[in-house]
Amino acid sequence: MEITEQCVVALTWTLTDTLNEELDVLDEPVDFLVGGDDLLKKIEEVLQGHEPGASVKLQIEPEEGFGEYNENLIFLEPRSLFPKELEEGMTFDGAALPAGCNPDASRDALYTVTEIYPEHVVLDGNHPLAGIAIRLHLKVHAVREATEEEIGSGTAGTGFFRVQPMAPGNQQLH
Repeated sequence: MEITEQCVVALTWTLTDTLNEELDVLDEPVDFLVGGDDLLKKIEEVLQGHEPGASVKLQIEPEEGFGEYNENLIFLEPRSLFPKELEEGMTFDGAALPAGCNPDASRDALYTVTEIYPEHVVLDGNHPLAGIAIRLHLKVHAVREATEEEIGSGTAGTGFFRVQPMAPGNQQLH
């Protein structure tokens, strides 16, 4: 079956920056809904017409991917507002930021703790790949028709590089 809109594709990938530094590897195939919310539009466009076994390479510029880096999404917050066990790399949903955080911090963003000082914490609301041109080497493992449930929800259950709220030490991008 060829990849078309409203199908589910099982992919693995290697993600690098433009200097070929490896940023992420997905070794085991994961299902993504084409024509939903799981993949970046540029990836969906490039995958159209391919079949299982295909290998596809592409470069995604920041404006086609995770956007330009926005310095207005950096916030310096009092350390006392956060849990004692706070670690760099942990994430906070903007809607669940501690009371007392800057009211200008969007409640729709996901914030990563990038630095911890005795009196302050630096929160970054940019996607970890914002401002970076990325190169993807995708391998198509399977293609199937999407179910009505997947089409209705807009997902096969996995979003492309969806950053999950992290427990300490969990640094996965997908």
